[in-house]
Amino acid sequence: MSACVIGHITVKDEEKWAQYRAQVPATLAPWGAELLFRGQRADILAGNHAHTDTVVIRFPDADAVDAWYSSPEYQALIPLRESAAEIDLVVFSD
Repeated sequence: MSACVIGHITVKDEEKWAQYRAQVPATLAPWGAELLFRGQRADILAGNHAHTDTVVIRFPDADAVDAWYSSPEYQALIPLRESAAEIDLVVFSD
């Protein structure tokens, strides 16, 4: 059963965000994760969506998501992420 992490993002500091984005891929590799999509909002067809950017990352399963998020490598990036952007991370699994 695969799982996806979807991040809805509003960047506060472009330089810090670039630093964070450059470091995340190395934290994903050990968990078999794949960056599927990273982009900016083009339109809102229904409802409200405050964030401007979205990222979608696929993992083999929800356990891999938990292992990645709690890994020391990713945990070390969280302070940088928090100073760079407002982000909502949501996990979906099938």
